[in-house]
Amino acid sequence: MIYNVIIYFLQPFIWIRLLWRSRKAPAYRRRWGERYGFCQGKVKPGGIMLHSVSVGETLAAIPLVRALRHRYPFLPITVTTMTPTGSERVQSAFGKDVDHVYLPYDLPGAMNRFLNQVNPKLVIVMETELWPNLIKALYQRKIPLVVANARLSARSAAGYKKFGSFTAGIMGKITLIAAQNEEDGERFLSLGLKRNQLALTGSLKFDISVTPELAARALTLRRQWAPHRPVWIATSTHEGEESLLLQAHRQLLANFPNLLLILVPRHPERFPVAKEMTQRAGFSLTTRSSGEVPSPGTQVVIGDTMGELMLLYGIADIAFVGGSLVERGGHNPLEAAAHAVPVLMGPHIFNFRDICSKLAEAGGLITVTDVPSLVKEISTLLTDEDYRLYYGRHAVEVLHQNQGALQRLLQLLEPYLPQRSQ
Repeated sequence: MIYNVIIYFLQPFIWIRLLWRSRKAPAYRRRWGERYGFCQGKVKPGGIMLHSVSVGETLAAIPLVRALRHRYPFLPITVTTMTPTGSERVQSAFGKDVDHVYLPYDLPGAMNRFLNQVNPKLVIVMETELWPNLIKALYQRKIPLVVANARLSARSAAGYKKFGSFTAGIMGKITLIAAQNEEDGERFLSLGLKRNQLALTGSLKFDISVTPELAARALTLRRQWAPHRPVWIATSTHEGEESLLLQAHRQLLANFPNLLLILVPRHPERFPVAKEMTQRAGFSLTTRSSGEVPSPGTQVVIGDTMGELMLLYGIADIAFVGGSLVERGGHNPLEAAAHAVPVLMGPHIFNFRDICSKLAEAGGLITVTDVPSLVKEISTLLTDEDYRLYYGRHAVEVLHQNQGALQRLLQLLEPYLPQRSQ
């Protein structure tokens, strides 16, 4: 009851926040009905529902959704997100192959209204999205709930522990938690999860690959954009980070005058900001969305499209993964590793600590702390081909050695899904 009172009380503040964010990203003021469970005609009932809160979780879910469509072609799939960027990523990845709506806020009425429309046979939640009213409603309806690719930091676990029996009650209503590693699993157990509700699968983020089609597209684009010049890419960048990367690029151009930077901000609302910042700094630039081929004099390409990150990584010789020079916790380095290019990140990698540790231990990740160290490492990589190939090869080896979570998860899901159309 206390939880519900708080959630209802917060609604006006949530509306203000959505309107505030919509100043830069108009998508935040659209589709509000979906946020309260009104999705009539937008979803096909009786299938699989998968929730991925935003872009990172959605990227990890892409191979899973594709595998589920292959194994259960007779079941509709509804993918939900909470953010417009996550929504755009779902739509660019799957088009009309899956249904997509926002997951409603965790209000009893909104959740029941939503579940009446979707009526899923199985609900899969990516990573750690524990919504009490959703979990309670699924438990009452006897709909299995699996938390996939689950992770729980020590800080988050300590926060959940403060609510004691309330958290334990939530854990008791979850069908299965498929944790990424033993440490995550132990933290869930400490919150009241029973051992027979826990499985260890590894991370789904490793189960990505560069398809022959993607490799061919990347090769074609590289020949068009930079047939005879080196390229580095900086992706998933945040406020305060683009300026540092542009400083580094200016210093690098002094020794590598034909070097091309592909700059890809994390959120679409930062696309025009990054463009303006680059122009103000005096760089010659073009944008990916313009369709223009960079000229020999182009110094920066702004990656201002959605769903093309894996393609753009395939053009680059070196990759910097953002959210790590500023305190955002970093983003997924494995998409760059899949292309066997050296991966650089800043010191703030707590969102991907386990993955980054594996890469660093194997010689597949270079950590930088500031602009001078970034310039130094990229300069070395550009001048020493053996050094560059060493880090790229080790990065992709780590990816291949840790794959298999997808198949383990699919086996765990089998008991909860029909094997043929019913």
